[in-house]
Amino acid sequence: MAIEIANRRVTVLSVGRTSGGPAVTAHATEPLPPGAVTPSLVGPNIAATGVVAEALKRALERAGLRAARRAALIVPDAIARVSLLTFQQVPAKAADLDQLIRWQMKKGTPFPLEEAQVTHLPAHSGEGGTTFAAVVARRDVIAQYEAVTEAAGIHAGLVDLSSFNVMNAIMAAGATSTADWLVVCLAPEGTTLAILRGTQLMFYRHRAAVEAEPLSALVHQTAMFHEDRLGGSRFSRVWVSGTSDDVRDDIGARLGLAAEPVDVRPAANVTVESMDALDALAAGVGVLLRDRKAA
Repeated sequence: MAIEIANRRVTVLSVGRTSGGPAVTAHATEPLPPGAVTPSLVGPNIAATGVVAEALKRALERAGLRAARRAALIVPDAIARVSLLTFQQVPAKAADLDQLIRWQMKKGTPFPLEEAQVTHLPAHSGEGGTTFAAVVARRDVIAQYEAVTEAAGIHAGLVDLSSFNVMNAIMAAGATSTADWLVVCLAPEGTTLAILRGTQLMFYRHRAAVEAEPLSALVHQTAMFHEDRLGGSRFSRVWVSGTSDDVRDDIGARLGLAAEPVDVRPAANVTVESMDALDALAAGVGVLLRDRKAA
């Protein structure tokens, strides 16, 4: 089972194996009142744990998942900082690599790493070396989201970012190729843009909404980076999650190709009433299928 706690909603879902392949066997989304969840890198993120926990319990009840005791927990991108770090030589020992990444992350992290959870995953490799996606978040911020699941009687065995698992959902759906593709994840608190070359993460950027940088400028800057720094030309495909048809149309017009909603149905069969409902399932499907094709 997966649980996503987002700015305006809580979503729960389970994925099972059927004769036709993976399928979403249960799902539900509950809206949250304004201000209940305010994702940020530091400070209070959840004003009242009980309010969000009650919404989670209602979603579990509606989905028939109230008896579940373990889940993967998906949290907003805004609670963490993601950096792509490149090393010409990678230490042979995992402990030495961890120490090297922590040393690099210490330079730009606005809080002591002793108070943080730090993790990393391979992003891509080439002639310039091996690049890792390093993720850092304050432990007390993560604990606020874990407290919600604990209040509902559920242990979060895995905590991961929303955008990473939207990418996982796209790859699990078999919609990618070796060519470069772009994913744009929009949320009220900020925007994440990522460029992937096949399954390799080449670029990652998150900008908070308070920075007031228009989406058109972010998309343009990302396209220029793709052309100037990554040797790309036109993206093979563009996916956008968390927004309306009008915004997708605007992004597609700027890039010169259609921007698509994230459709998880080729990865896990599910019947939904709207594209908004389908969009809400993307990260959850991605985290539950990430062992097949993971970002």
